[in-house]
Amino acid sequence: MNIEEFNYHLPPNLIAQFPKEDRSDSRLLLLNPSQNKIDDKEFKSFIDTIKQNDLVIFNNTKVIKARLFGEKISGGKVEILIEKIINNHLVVGHIGTSKKIKDGLEILVGPAKIRAQSRIDNMFLLSISIDVYQLIDQFGQLPLPPYINRKNNEEDLDRYQTIFAKHEGAIAAPTAGLHFDDVFFDHLKQKEIDYDFITLHVGSGTFQPVRQENIHNHKMHSEEFFIDENVYKKIEQTKKNNGRVIAIGTTVLRALESAYSVKKKITGFQKTDIFIYPGYHFKVVDSLFTNFHLPKSTLLMLVSAFAGHSFIMAAYRHAVHQEYRFFSYGDAMFIEQRAHTNDKEIVDK
Repeated sequence: MNIEEFNYHLPPNLIAQFPKEDRSDSRLLLLNPSQNKIDDKEFKSFIDTIKQNDLVIFNNTKVIKARLFGEKISGGKVEILIEKIINNHLVVGHIGTSKKIKDGLEILVGPAKIRAQSRIDNMFLLSISIDVYQLIDQFGQLPLPPYINRKNNEEDLDRYQTIFAKHEGAIAAPTAGLHFDDVFFDHLKQKEIDYDFITLHVGSGTFQPVRQENIHNHKMHSEEFFIDENVYKKIEQTKKNNGRVIAIGTTVLRALESAYSVKKKITGFQKTDIFIYPGYHFKVVDSLFTNFHLPKSTLLMLVSAFAGHSFIMAAYRHAVHQEYRFFSYGDAMFIEQRAHTNDKEIVDK
């Protein structure tokens, strides 16, 4: 498939720059490709779409304050984006500067001296003279996505983090989870609907554009995720009870599909570089709750595989026409998986 098949027109004013006043104030686009239905709803109605035998799975990764601003010892401003913390004094990260970066480059951030030891693809192995957690706590900023065209504020410290964030390691929020508040979890308990968590640490690769004209030539980024034995057991029981496995976010979907792509289930941390695009047959996830995705992105390809390419592109045109708010602080979709039939052109109503 050609990359242009996953392009759509998005007016810049529809890219949400700030969160709504309350997490649950967003709109919800309900999509049922098997019935060719596109319905405009509010997020607060989402609880009514979940049935008692369903299992809802969230991503409890926590965003770290991974963006640092410093200066080269030789002079000149530098921006560092930590991609992965290896230990308290060693990280892998991106370096942004106006000049070519050489091994051995030394950067000052507050009291810390950071040294670029070696290159790892388009990143660097960085040694840090003080404890990295102390450094990011005092001098780091949450790395808001590149399409949010403003500086961080105090509100972002709370709102660019899910209420169930637990395990530090992400440099981007699992944005589908940003809509959920304590009231929603109270409703789940009242309706006796089961839920659980996996952990996938979202990396900067989530914003990486597809530069290949033929999408099959794209090299997918790798991310780490964690699933425990209890989640596997709940999934198997849900399937036996004819319930749905509902993934809250593409990160959860990628983790679950990766976990079930091997014969023997692995507990604990593992890696995924799974690339899901039309033609993929889903193994475990039945329904997907997600935000809207960037044009020409791998995540738009993923939801196209889930619901059908023509149907998803029609749904996106509908969302633009109805002025939904897009991306991290925007509105959401709830998508039922389509039946395994040929992808038919769906006319937007």
